[in-house]
Amino acid sequence: MDEEEDLESIGEQLYTRIYPKHKEAAGKLTGMLLELPGPVLRQMLQDEAMLTAAVEKALRALQLPQEPRETCKDEDDASVSSDSLGEQLFELVDVYNTGHSQKITGMLLEQHKEAVLNLLSDPKLLEEQVNHALKTLKEQNEETDVSDTSDADDTEKLGEKLFSLVEEMDPRHANDITGMLLEMDPAALQQLLSDHTMLEVAVQKAQAALNT
Repeated sequence: MDEEEDLESIGEQLYTRIYPKHKEAAGKLTGMLLELPGPVLRQMLQDEAMLTAAVEKALRALQLPQEPRETCKDEDDASVSSDSLGEQLFELVDVYNTGHSQKITGMLLEQHKEAVLNLLSDPKLLEEQVNHALKTLKEQNEETDVSDTSDADDTEKLGEKLFSLVEEMDPRHANDITGMLLEMDPAALQQLLSDHTMLEVAVQKAQAALNT
């Protein structure tokens, strides 16, 4: 009962907030928003921008023309319905403000149509799936971050070595020249560090570019 009472009070608060701007559609909009998970609704009541965004999405959904279904075009219907499924799912996923709505929607749409329909009708299930997809994305990002940081460390070390060598040749422009050389491939940079003549040529080219 508590949950029902809680939902009822959230609904009343939502209606009160929505009514001044959307008198005619306030009831429908409130009903649509109440399909979202409780934690999201509570967050909306505290976050004006999130509430406004959700109301605008619900409004757009209300304004979409309801096209009559034609039974004779099964294939067309299947593609149209899967498109609209994707749109509906995106609208719901986007409310979570994860910053990855497009990717998460794509991940969820890889499931069977029945499973996607379940997500649209079951806010708790949707919340679980969104959190799971978000976790997966974060893990992927962490993996790429780790490789990025090791690359960044390598580049930093190369840069330090390169700077000390360039500084001996041209102390005044060492920073600029090192910056220009660091745009080269790491393999080419390694070559410069091991071949002093090549480095001199590269520094001269960079000096010429700086003087133009």
